Amino acid sequence: MENQFSNYSDKIGILLTNLGTPDSPTPKSLRKYLNQFLMDRRVVDLPRALWVPILKLIILNIRPKKSAKLYDKIWTEEGSPLLAISKKIVKNIDKKFENKGDFFVLLGMRYGNPSIQKAMEFFKKKEVSKILVFPLYPQSGSPTTSSTFDAVNNYLKTEPWIPHLRFISGYHDDSDYVALLAKSIEESFLTNGKPEKLIFSFHGMPLRYLKNGDPYYCFSHKTARLVAEKLNLKKNEYDLAFQSRFGREEWLKPYIEDIIENYKQEGIKSLQIISPAFSVDCLETLEEINIQYKKLFLEGGGEKFHYIPCLNDSEGHIKMISRIIEKNIQGWT
Repeated sequence: MENQFSNYSDKIGILLTNLGTPDSPTPKSLRKYLNQFLMDRRVVDLPRALWVPILKLIILNIRPKKSAKLYDKIWTEEGSPLLAISKKIVKNIDKKFENKGDFFVLLGMRYGNPSIQKAMEFFKKKEVSKILVFPLYPQSGSPTTSSTFDAVNNYLKTEPWIPHLRFISGYHDDSDYVALLAKSIEESFLTNGKPEKLIFSFHGMPLRYLKNGDPYYCFSHKTARLVAEKLNLKKNEYDLAFQSRFGREEWLKPYIEDIIENYKQEGIKSLQIISPAFSVDCLETLEEINIQYKKLFLEGGGEKFHYIPCLNDSEGHIKMISRIIEKNIQGWT
């Protein structure tokens, strides 16, 4: 037994996680993905007796076909942009740590593949004793960061193997993160001209989450404020908005479509949008913002629209992620 576990103390696992993606842009794949996603109590916390019939009998019979068409618009030869870019991030982070000890850097998606469970199984097989879990959600929230913690815990609670765990819960006000967002905006202004309005668009969630104590709303506002201050933007030069609603209940406001509609009345002709809540470009940025909201703005009288990409696998983003990892594994190496 002593020999079997003799190398445990030397091995460190880095688990980078994100939300996930279907395996293909087809109704069948979307049905499987959406079922896993929408059955998560962190995502939809309605009573199961009420929610399950709605999900199984209505939503999963309608939404997969519609969502598949949207995914098809952004699908690439490498597959889902979210997965393809996330793999590049992991590859680059792995290179950063390859000479620093016995490290294993893996990607785990909360929903879909590659799964968090598979990553944890790999760490167990490799006799890893210390694991840093790093959800790539800058603004921590229950449906994202907390759900990731649930997934790791759900795996471990049935295992006799319990490694040392450290968990990064957001980095919404990290100085490097703020600087990278500001740099992206600055570069966009130089390339495309400074717009009349800039929107910081964050993924939405039901208002009741905020009322129940979820900090995501406050973290989103702080990120936008810090970036705006770094760029010396005046209050009338930018707006903060929330996107990606579904259902009939009230969500975090202001809604992005309402803001864009108001621009029509104000005669705003040029607009740029950045989505700080997303570390990697995905359906919500490439299709929802750069297709749907672009169309809404231009058809409403706008003349110039530009979407500012996520940090993705840029050199600065890789350095930032590496620095946060190094900070959080102190004492382990």
